[in-house]
Formats: sequence, C-alpha cells, structure tokens
Amino acid sequence: MEIQELTRFSTSFIPKYVDNTAFIEPIDRLLILSYTRPTNLEATLYEPVCCLILQGRKETGVGDTIVNFGVGESLIVSHETPVVSRVTSATLSEPYIAMILSLDIGLMRSLYEHVGSNELDLGNAKAFNVHKTDQNLIDAFYRYLALAGNPTEEKVLGPIILKEIHFRLLMAPHGGMLRRLLHHNSHESNISRAIKQIRKTFKNPLVIPELAMEVGMSPSSFHKHFKFITKTTPLQYQKDLRLLEAKRLLNLKSHSVSRTAYEVGYESATQFSREYARKFGVPPRHDLGPV
Repeated sequence: MEIQELTRFSTSFIPKYVDNTAFIEPIDRLLILSYTRPTNLEATLYEPVCCLILQGRKETGVGDTIVNFGVGESLIVSHETPVVSRVTSATLSEPYIAMILSLDIGLMRSLYEHVGSNELDLGNAKAFNVHKTDQNLIDAFYRYLALAGNPTEEKVLGPIILKEIHFRLLMAPHGGMLRRLLHHNSHESNISRAIKQIRKTFKNPLVIPELAMEVGMSPSSFHKHFKFITKTTPLQYQKDLRLLEAKRLLNLKSHSVSRTAYEVGYESATQFSREYARKFGVPPRHDLGPV
C-alpha cells in the first residue's frame, strides 16, 4: 500500500468546504484533519495518539524538543503531553492531511501476553517519537478506514484491525516507549499513573513527595523520569494543564478573567495573567473577547 493511495482515499471523506478545513471522524478512534493554509503555533494537550501525515508538513514541540515531520512519517505519543504545534506546509491545491488515531493503552497492554517480553526491544524509548511509517501499518490504516459507513463490518472487523494497528505500532521502530509501558512496574508506567493523578487534581496544590510515594518512586527518581518522559517538570506540567483549561473557559465566555484564574487553581489573578500571556502570547482578556 502506497501512502498516495491512502491519501486519495482519505480525501474522499473530507467535505468540500470553501476553505476546505475539516475535522472528520469517519470511524471510532480515527480522526482526519485537513488544512489549506499553515497555522499559528497552538498549545494543546496530546492524549496518547499516532499521527500519520498524508500530505503537507507539521511542527510539534514539547519542552525543548521540536520535531518536524511530513508525508509518510508518523508521530507516536505514549503519554498525555502538553505540546505546541503548527501546520507548516498546506495550500488550497495541496492541503495538509493527517490521520490521528487515539491509542488504547489497555488494548496495547493486552498484547503483552501474546508478544512476551523476549520479543520487545526496549530501545529508542521516547514518549514523543517520529519515524517513517511501515507499509504494513499504512495498509492496516487503509483497511480500517475502509470499514467506515458499514456498521456490520465496523462492528465485526473493526476491533480486529484496530488490534493489528496497535500491534504494529507497538513493534514499530519508534514504539519503544509503548513497549516500556507494557511493564506495569516500569518507570514509564509509574509516570503514566502519576500523570493521570495530576490531571485529575490539577486545580489542587501539587505535593511531589506524596505523588512520588503514591506511584512507588523516590522524589528524585520521580522528578528525573517525569522530566525525561514529558520533557517538563511536574509543576510545569500542572501549570500547562491549568492554563489550557483556562483558555477553554475563556473561549466559552462563561467566566471573567479573575474567576477563571481561581477556577483553575491560581491564588493570584495577576500571576495567572502573567503566565497566561507568556504561554499563549496574548493576555487572557484577549481570548475572553467582548461578552
């Protein structure tokens, strides 16, 4: 299966809007994105996903790490990660097109008993990794997308092909961090549990020693591996979550700036405004707009 064939097939799902910018979910867990022009840097939170670019190019950064990737390359994100990203190559005649698959870590872990630890190469373990996509994986994406619109085939064959995709991602050259996640007591698995806890309680004060103890790590080891995996510190991670939630609330125009600050866990509206402007490039009132 050639990437061009998958691109043509994916394009058939994109509505012919005037500006041809679209976010389409033709089948469970799979999103097709299309942009006809480059975008500005945008801060967001990536869930565990695989992003396969079919046309155009994208730049994505986490911490001090920035990756540029294009046609036929895929990005695997193993942990929930605050990122900044932008589409760098897109035109009306050749729009940016990408497929985003939401990963099922539980399904990934269920493959462990079939693969076994001896088959798993734990090298190249990065939570944020790009590589040229294997032809077998491209073919599996095509077959999964081909089920869209047929409820019976999607119900019967969907889980089978989805399992194949997860297996191929698990065994891919850039799937090292996914492989480490299969080990329940690994540092990577412990950090994954810590991230879930931070996300659940991000409005509350973060006590690192308590969180480290909760996931079975010393504070120093926790901080070291958290930084390695997420490219940021636990406190900065929490701050990013707070600011992303603040931006969402402001865009809804349901909260004032000061109320938004307190709602996401800040004790000082002034500090909130300063950190918001530093992250997004504009003061919070700019995103609130006229009410």
